[in-house]
Amino acid sequence: MRRREFITLIGGAAAAAWPVAALAQKPKMLLVGYVGIASREDAPDWFAGFRAGLKEGGFIEGQNITIEYRPTKDQFNRFPEFAADLVRSGVDVIFASDNAGSLAAKAATGTIPIVFAIGGDPVALGLVASLNRPGGNITGVSFLSTAITAKRLELLHELVPHAAVVGALINPTNTNAAADTRELKHAARTLGLQLHVLNATSETEIDDALSRLVQLSAGALVIEGDALFAGLHTQLVAMVARRRIPAIYPNPANARAGGLMTYGASLPDAYRIAGVYVGRILKGDRPGDLPVQQVTKVEMIINLMTAKAFGLTIPPTLLARADEVIE
Repeated sequence: MRRREFITLIGGAAAAAWPVAALAQKPKMLLVGYVGIASREDAPDWFAGFRAGLKEGGFIEGQNITIEYRPTKDQFNRFPEFAADLVRSGVDVIFASDNAGSLAAKAATGTIPIVFAIGGDPVALGLVASLNRPGGNITGVSFLSTAITAKRLELLHELVPHAAVVGALINPTNTNAAADTRELKHAARTLGLQLHVLNATSETEIDDALSRLVQLSAGALVIEGDALFAGLHTQLVAMVARRRIPAIYPNPANARAGGLMTYGASLPDAYRIAGVYVGRILKGDRPGDLPVQQVTKVEMIINLMTAKAFGLTIPPTLLARADEVIE
């Protein structure tokens, strides 16, 4: 073989091998799995919060991490299936929202790290051993929605004091449903209100429940915290508006979509904290050593435009306590 031919051959081989070497030097694309009721389209602000938390740790979707989304929406029986699918996919961390999604993730794996964002008590649900030292492969953030259930009904009564008959919309599949119902019934007795608890597990059932509420001549409605209701926040506000029922919601997004009043934790903030924890775990922290965070900030938002449309006058004392007033 001539020398010139030999040099050309070696040079060509090096050029062919270069892309492979370059690819090998790229940082590993980590895989995060999500299982929960809400989809990115249903709750864009929640997932914006989650991605913001990831970014704090240097993780950006599409650059150094991929997120596999498994939203169940109203197919609650698919939580175990979707959680198991994420385990088979070999995800590095599972992010689980909703009580049922978190329980399904824990049942699916005892080794892959799990970060939850839930409205229930993680100790009572059996997710962690304690808030300070979760132990095992799971930790997360809780906004303890049941703790403010009674307060939501009290605020609604203050807003619509003439409403003696009140409805409550609850998703019975939510693991908080029984506790929320007990809290609401106790608060209703204290306030001297007649309470009708209406159950709904889908958009169609929500619409049917609201029609029944009109038949019961209810003068107001309290909507309890649930991922399904939050994911359908725009549709829910529209369905309530059609019946002209003054309502209080748990999710700030409801007020911004035209709902009368909201009182609840900031879910984007809860998702941001979860994103921070996912990032820390991807960097090597053990979930069992990360204490469960609690979202303590509760916001009250009043929509004056909706109040005007309903012919309601908001008490000045209530307006003064509002964190935000939409005019």
